[in-house]
Amino acid sequence: MSVVIVGGNECMAGRYESICREHGCKAKVFTKEYGSLKKKLGKPDLLILFTGTVSHRMCLSVAQEARRNDVTVVRVPKSSATALRAALMQHAAV
Repeated sequence: MSVVIVGGNECMAGRYESICREHGCKAKVFTKEYGSLKKKLGKPDLLILFTGTVSHRMCLSVAQEARRNDVTVVRVPKSSATALRAALMQHAAV
């Protein structure tokens, strides 16, 4: 299963990827918007959006692109490792 994580802390990006690997997922992490994310997202199975640490403009553009590609979006208010694990347990098949 492929997962895209938008938002979160830069120092936790490697940790987010390792947590996804524990759950059998391949992850891309975008903590900041470097250029256009629309072209970089691709068609993942799941999009996790950390709403507490992402700008409103970035949230809207990513959600719009996900809707266009029919991707499941999970909004998580906190960007902790525990919150990511809970979202993956709920939405990703182990």
